[in-house]
This record gives sequence, structure tokens and C-alpha cells, in this order.
Amino acid sequence: MLQDIFPKQYHVEFTWKEPAAEDMCFVFRGQEVLERLDGEGLRLPTYGELAGHAERAVYLFRVDEKEYFLVWLKDETIPEGYAWHTMRGERGRKTKELIFAESTAHHLDIWYRANRFCGHCGAPTQHDHKERMLRCPKCGEMIFPKICPAVIIALTDGERLLLCRSQRGVYRGYGLIAGFVEVGETAEETVRREVMEEVGLRVKDIRYYGSQPWGLVGNLSLGYYARLDGDDAIYLDGQELAQADWYRREDIDLAPDDYSLTNDMIQAFIRGDWI
Repeated sequence: MLQDIFPKQYHVEFTWKEPAAEDMCFVFRGQEVLERLDGEGLRLPTYGELAGHAERAVYLFRVDEKEYFLVWLKDETIPEGYAWHTMRGERGRKTKELIFAESTAHHLDIWYRANRFCGHCGAPTQHDHKERMLRCPKCGEMIFPKICPAVIIALTDGERLLLCRSQRGVYRGYGLIAGFVEVGETAEETVRREVMEEVGLRVKDIRYYGSQPWGLVGNLSLGYYARLDGDDAIYLDGQELAQADWYRREDIDLAPDDYSLTNDMIQAFIRGDWI
């Protein structure tokens, strides 16, 4: 999956520091990131290359000894040779380390942009220098990064797996039922509710599979397998899903992508590791 970058090590510990000229920088414009295409694929700008363009920078994390910063530009001008590239559509031109770092940096970029002002009193927030937190100098409100838990559900019935297509979002291929954990719910209760809401089915034997940070939308995805309990007739929620059907193991044609938890769970079912 995207976070599996071993033997490289991700270090999330926060520190307050200024970027050096050689440090790598993320600059985002919505779902696009500033990168340059060279002979080895897409790469990030260094802080030295952003000289004269950067308004401010904040430390993000490091991978091994390589440090990454988030940079906001003064205006719409960008360094020569760089362009805006889509995050989802160009993974084949990026290293595994860059894909993971980019997703994680985007998660933090969303949070920083959404909290420039205090939600209690409206005053501009300030960066804390001891931990990753934004502080309101007027009312003292402390704002920490927001992580939204969501579940992904592989619903099985013997040799069959329920696959679906979403009505929303960029991805239109087959996936698994998924949804956000609501206030007051456990993840297991979310599994039951989401399956009932989206396809009208009951589940049993809910088993935890694994998790994945999904910085594109600020999620922590929690993967669960569950077995069908009772009738297999699907009652589709047309607002959430475009399609949902049962597929036998041998009829699922989906290549491994070494990227998403959804794909990893489907591949485990195809191999027969989970039923």
C-alpha cells in the first residue's frame, strides 16, 4: 500500500525550523502539486529553487534524512521548468516514497488552509513552535490536525465478494462499500450501517483487516471483512452507488496496484487469504 516504503523510515515528529536550500517542498493547488518532469520521472522543487516565490514554509516530516516542507507561494508565478500535475493521475511517474509523502503532505495542507482563522472567535490563528498545532492568540483555542476515520468493507458470501461502483468522486472502477464513522459509533457499527444503507444487506462475523492513511481527503481508512447474514438480494442506494453485484473469486479481473487498501483487500480475497 502507499504507506509501505520500507526500508525507508517515515518520521512524523514535529519541529519548528527554517528550510535549507536543499530541502524538498510541496506546493499544492487543490488536487494538483507543483512538480518537474525530468529523466527519472516527476520530482519536487527544492526550497532553493523556490527562492523569490515562497511566502512562507512550515516543516512537515522527514523520510530517512530527507526533510520535507509545505510552502505557500506569494502569487501565481512558479519557477521555470515546473508545472501543476494531478496527484491521482500520474503515479507511474513517481517513486513510492514520493507518492506517500505527497498524500501525507496534502492532508496537512488541507488542515492548514481550513484553519487560518479561529472557528470560535474568528481571529487569525498562529503556528505553535513546540507541536503541530494552531493557536488562537485572542481566545486561546488550540487546533490540532483533523483525521477522519472511515471504514472499507469486503462483504463475502462463500466464494463471492460484493463489488460496487460509486456515484461520486473521480474513481469510477470497482471497489468496496465504504463510509465515514459517525459521532458515537464504533467502527464495527459503521460497517453494519453502511452495508445496510448502501445495499440493504445484513452482516455477521466482522473481522479487522488493516488500516491506511489516506491523505487525499484526510482519512484514516479501517479495513474490515464481514460475511453475509441471510438474504443476498441487493437493494441499491442509487444516491451513493452506481452499481453493486456479487462476483465469484475467479471472475474478478483486477490487477494489484500496491497503492490502496481497497485493492489490497480485494487481492487477499482473490488469493483465498480471506473469505
